[in-house]
Amino acid sequence: MVEPVATSAKGYTHGANPGWWWAELDGEDTPELIWPRSTAIYERMCRTDAQVMSVLEAVTLPLRRAGWRLDRNGAEDKVVQLIAEDLGLPVVGEPDFVRRRTSGRFSWKRHLYEALLMLPFGHSFFEPVFRIDDAGLARLRKLELRPSSTIAKVNVARDGGLISIEQTPSGTDTEGPVIEVDYLVAYVNQRAGGNWLGKSLLRPAYKDWLIKDRLLRIQAQTVHRNGMGIPTYTTSKVPEGIITGPEVTAWVDAELKAGRTIAENLQAGENSGASIPNGATLSLEGVKGNLPDADGPIRYHDEQIARAVLAHFLNLGGDKSTGSYALGDTFQNFFILALQTIAEDIADVANQHIVEDLVDLNFGEHVVAPRLVFDEIGSRHPATAQAIQMLMNAGALSADPNLEQHLRTQYGLPDRDPAVAPAAPPQAAALQALAAAIAPYLPTVDERSTS
Repeated sequence: MVEPVATSAKGYTHGANPGWWWAELDGEDTPELIWPRSTAIYERMCRTDAQVMSVLEAVTLPLRRAGWRLDRNGAEDKVVQLIAEDLGLPVVGEPDFVRRRTSGRFSWKRHLYEALLMLPFGHSFFEPVFRIDDAGLARLRKLELRPSSTIAKVNVARDGGLISIEQTPSGTDTEGPVIEVDYLVAYVNQRAGGNWLGKSLLRPAYKDWLIKDRLLRIQAQTVHRNGMGIPTYTTSKVPEGIITGPEVTAWVDAELKAGRTIAENLQAGENSGASIPNGATLSLEGVKGNLPDADGPIRYHDEQIARAVLAHFLNLGGDKSTGSYALGDTFQNFFILALQTIAEDIADVANQHIVEDLVDLNFGEHVVAPRLVFDEIGSRHPATAQAIQMLMNAGALSADPNLEQHLRTQYGLPDRDPAVAPAAPPQAAALQALAAAIAPYLPTVDERSTS
């Protein structure tokens, strides 16, 4: 007897108190990093720290630079054509797609840039907007980003599924818009269970960024306060003729006041200087002993920020850096694997909620949909003259006009003179020479007809 299968779940993934819903979703215990306050912190990290920005660029630029295409996946021509036109992407194995118009059309490159905002902020939500063409088909016009700073609440079902997002009121509105899951495309970094807030790529680096920021301020104060030294003014001796105590006190006070003014206004510069009475002294007193060196700790925390995203190779080649370039290649390989995983997550969400939704709207839910794919990260090879020659000799490339024009442009060569006939490819010339050499030994047409 076959046991009955469960068609609904008994347990739950998300069961937080509605007043503290984000606490269970996020699981964060650092007060300033509890959503939504974390959005401002991560924004500040991206905006103010060179190492954080370098890390994010190292992660996002290869993903944006990779070639993104559509794989037919057995879909019909009309389906593939519609998706390719709406996304503006070429089809695998076919000539690059030429888009006639871009104004008012969806841009995959722009969308990919905004989708990757899920890395610093943990999530990136989009609302699709369509247009109806002359044939009555729903065409993707744009995917509007709903920034993390505008989101007031993420509604999650007990089973962990996304229900909707609520935005904060805008302008004179009393209530913000509620966008249901059917009208959302949600990219979430490292989502687990019902955590649709995701996890910021910068979360493990926050402690190092915070300490480094304080060290930089201390270092700047150390240089500012002690770089020139502290001006010290010593009065001259009390002039002869001042006998009474009050007169001496008044003179000393006047001298000290004048000296304090000189010391406070003393600054380094080409025209800086001071005029003091005869017998008085003005000196710059430095710190006795050694000043604290913050370079080492700052460099350490920079390394930890890069290590948080497996970008160890960013620390090679700097001052006092250690490690060989062979070790850097190993680090880079692990980093590329991480990028591949991120790209696969993006492709998975885009296939489900962009490509398949477009197919469902226009052709039905049972129609086969193409798939969004991408070139392997770091798989591009420079088109050197030697590499092109080897590919042509192997028969993988042919000397067609398009290839010739591309090479002329790449190497800065002038365009072909239309009055000069193109030279025969080496393979063609070799075949012609071979045919001429064996022609005397081949039977003529009369001989073949007689035989």
